[in-house]
Amino acid sequence: MHAVGDYAVALEAYEEAFAAYRDEGDLVAAARAARTIGWFRGWVFGEWAVYQGWTSQAIALLERAEDERAAGWVRHEEARRSSGLEVQRRLYIEAIGLARRAGDADLECDATASLGMMLVFSGLVEEGMAYLDGALAAICGGGVRELPVVEGCLCGLFNACERTHDVDRAEQWLGAAEVVIRRGNLLAAAGYCRAHYAGILMSAGRWAAAEAELVGAMELLEGRAALRESALCRLADLRLRQGRTEDAAVLLYGLDHHEDAVAPLARLHLARQQPALAIELIDRVLASRDFADYAEAPLRAVAVDGLVMLGMVVDAQRHCERLDALAANQPTKVLKAMAAAARARICVATGKGDARACWHEAISQYGAARMPAEVACVRLELAKLVASNRPEVAIAEASAAFDVLDRLGATRRADEAAALLRALGAPARTGPKGNVELTKREDEVLALVGHGLTNAEIGERLFISPKTVEHHVGRILAKLRMRSRTEAAAYVARSPRSGRK
Repeated sequence: MHAVGDYAVALEAYEEAFAAYRDEGDLVAAARAARTIGWFRGWVFGEWAVYQGWTSQAIALLERAEDERAAGWVRHEEARRSSGLEVQRRLYIEAIGLARRAGDADLECDATASLGMMLVFSGLVEEGMAYLDGALAAICGGGVRELPVVEGCLCGLFNACERTHDVDRAEQWLGAAEVVIRRGNLLAAAGYCRAHYAGILMSAGRWAAAEAELVGAMELLEGRAALRESALCRLADLRLRQGRTEDAAVLLYGLDHHEDAVAPLARLHLARQQPALAIELIDRVLASRDFADYAEAPLRAVAVDGLVMLGMVVDAQRHCERLDALAANQPTKVLKAMAAAARARICVATGKGDARACWHEAISQYGAARMPAEVACVRLELAKLVASNRPEVAIAEASAAFDVLDRLGATRRADEAAALLRALGAPARTGPKGNVELTKREDEVLALVGHGLTNAEIGERLFISPKTVEHHVGRILAKLRMRSRTEAAAYVARSPRSGRK
């Protein structure tokens, strides 16, 4: 049975269980059934108003129950709804203590993971991650049973690792988490929360794997627009990294309201040589709400790039100073790298300071964070800086950057590196590699693209859906290092593939 069908059947069973427990007067069991129903409605089906209603119903039942376990869950909910770091920390710790005394492994795990996420997103990354590690160990040990707890903790770990670019931790937990996901046939963890994992894969330079995760997530979440939006935002981010600007624009259309879309939209404006639009967007969102350090920093970094493009170096310097403050407040490798790169851009724009040293620091920090694409981009900037007075260094840096960018499929930046190498008198490969291997289906789709057919027409010809065609076209463009269908059609016209239909 398809996973969605499984969840629909399970939801009906939990609704029947809720009614039975309530009628029997088992308030704690009824409350747990209500919590699970709420989770189904919100995280699986995207019905957030219904989710809130069932959560409130669960709390009301627990407040009536004279049970230590019930008191722990109430305390847990109080912590969720409270504000202030120390208040939340105290309430979560109280909930953990009540859970341990009552022997409630689900409550202990949920409160532990919630405390961890709260601390990570408040800037106390090391302390928060330790709590998340503990929660994941409990889940993988098999003592945690409730679906909302299992999926919530898995999602929390991936979310925290993505936001802090903690590739090592995510990969260490991945194998165990995959076992849990398969064992429970978990839809939300295999869909919505896998979008966070795809973000981690992008940071790690595993772009093909990231795309596969995102495509799979969107297929699982088909028909649940609110849950698919996070995956769409990340796929758009990947398309921008690949230099496929127009594809990114299509994916981001109508997502202006989504917080995950802000940074990709700003980078899209820069890619289109519209820095003023990027700055306007960033200024508006930064003024409208508070951002955690991990979310604010990328926006500041894009703002520095845009303002330098506009020649507004004084304004760029203010964003750079804020980045330095964020990196000092939360000294992660990635924030340090962003701040160093921003300082380098200011040095280059003003002709003052040691831009080379700043680029070196950014390379070191991104390298320590295991982010190869970012390392390559910074090495390319360093090569540009030293091209006139240290050509041999520039060639070495640009060559190293080209190799990584070309392998990943970052076509625009790879072309930049190739152009610099040619200007320096060094050879570089450009365009699609001669040994590109397409699958039989991809070869068929490419031939039809070359004949000018739309996705719908190709789907009709090959008896597959237009969405499946779209995925094939995306993979073909990535393999051929191309940005658009037009380039692919031109490639077909001058290659032996063009005769195939």
